Amino acid sequence: MATIIDAHSHLWLRQDTTWNGQVIRTTRNGRSLFLGQEVQMLPPFMTDGRNTAEVFLANMDYAQVAAAVVVQEFIDGLQNDYLAQVQQQYPDRFFCYAMADYLKDGFYKHALNLLAVKGFQGLAIPAHRLLGRSLTSDEMMKTFRLMEANHKKLSITLADGDRQVDELREVIVECPSLQIAIGHLGMADQPKTPCWENSSWRRQILLAQHQQVMIETGGITWLYNDEFYPYPSAVRAIREAADLVGWDKLMWGSDYPRTITAITYRMSYDFITKSHELTDDQKRLLLGDNARRFYGFTQLPDLPYIKNMSE
Repeated sequence: MATIIDAHSHLWLRQDTTWNGQVIRTTRNGRSLFLGQEVQMLPPFMTDGRNTAEVFLANMDYAQVAAAVVVQEFIDGLQNDYLAQVQQQYPDRFFCYAMADYLKDGFYKHALNLLAVKGFQGLAIPAHRLLGRSLTSDEMMKTFRLMEANHKKLSITLADGDRQVDELREVIVECPSLQIAIGHLGMADQPKTPCWENSSWRRQILLAQHQQVMIETGGITWLYNDEFYPYPSAVRAIREAADLVGWDKLMWGSDYPRTITAITYRMSYDFITKSHELTDDQKRLLLGDNARRFYGFTQLPDLPYIKNMSE
């Protein structure tokens, strides 16, 4: 079986934060209070609400996923302390991004500490949560130049469409050696979106025409949840992105654990492996080879298939 690497996932010990003045907090049986309502944030068997590396590794081993990239999001709260432990304990299985508090002026010092003292190899920026704050502000550009000079990576999720594309393009031009992974397949259109042929998500994808920029598909099963498994329109969107920038620019991501409340972890990629619209070489690049090259994973485990009791 080809090597599989998950290029977009999340970990936390507990959700306990706020967003726009509304509470986000772990409750029970995998649920969380989330912006005024209780939602199933995790599968219900994760009764303590702890989304740990060990539980994820059990899912990864079962699904034969060799390694995973862990990003961060404001809605989960800052998880830097925990992810530093995860990176130290499981260096061959995880690449963990740090996240500074970009909502506060002076975040550069926080970013510097995370990279220089805590030893993180990259920063995650959920830019879709920063609308109204410029990606090309003096402090942001100072941070990007720090990352470029020290060979750190950037994981960034942009707002729907092309609202932040021009700013990120300016960052790419100003920091031509900064390696960047753009998330969520550019927030690709869903099947019900009108004017498919004119939608602006493609402008995010086209940023990967720059040598140092990659695209990952984290959350694609969420984007196409209304269509559901086996997500034929998601496969079409992946193919279209590849037509724009090439198969060597795309990495599969699951958005674990949020997406596995609706499907199993294996289902978050096997709709790709079972698709007749992709070649074996395309699947190999998308599911693992591109991420292994971009993130530098080397000592990956050989994970055997474990037969289900019901088979």
